[in-house]
Amino acid sequence: MSVLNVKHLGPAAYGPVLARQTELVGRVLERPEEAYLLLVEHDPPVITLGRRGGEADVLASRERLAELGVEVHESSRGGEVTYHGPGQLVGYPILHLDRHGRTVRGHVKNIEQVLIDTLDEFGIPAHRKDPAEELTGVWTGSQPHSGEAKIAAIGVAVRRWVSYHGWALNVNTDLSHFDLIVPCGIRDKGVTSMARQLGGEQDIAAVADTLVRRFAAMYRFESVADE
Repeated sequence: MSVLNVKHLGPAAYGPVLARQTELVGRVLERPEEAYLLLVEHDPPVITLGRRGGEADVLASRERLAELGVEVHESSRGGEVTYHGPGQLVGYPILHLDRHGRTVRGHVKNIEQVLIDTLDEFGIPAHRKDPAEELTGVWTGSQPHSGEAKIAAIGVAVRRWVSYHGWALNVNTDLSHFDLIVPCGIRDKGVTSMARQLGGEQDIAAVADTLVRRFAAMYRFESVADE
């Protein structure tokens, strides 16, 4: 039986969660039938620089970031610079792609669809960008806020076909912290959150439950074990 082991980490710093991912990558390399999903709200908040990220996209000085309690970490994930903080639901799936299609692009597309389906359940129409634009993540242009804005970022890494890192969905995120960076290297589009789109704070536990259910269905896990 294929089981998705879900670990709800709650608020947690970036460094220890990255170490937990690394540990689980090693476990899945030894036991490819195992799969994990870590769910976390990063606190203290953190700016991460992906493999294509550069210091030029961090707009605030290190002194200002220290005043705000925002950490900075380099990351092995794909993509550029992004922000993680309280009110944002970050998901790190650790699974062997040999058992799930063996394509990184397919994995990213699946995550995008999981997020789109989850947002749809909460009444937020969302979409992915045309592949020709080379912009991963999930976007919405729904009212009451006009214009297209990014609501979820995605960045993954793969070690010997075991995927780690994942997504960040803005649920009740303090969006002003995105002013500290050029999010994902994109200067001409904004960011949004479920709270902004729906006009009020959302139950992040309910969002997590929906995401887990949608993720398990997308990857055809027969059961989910919550920890």
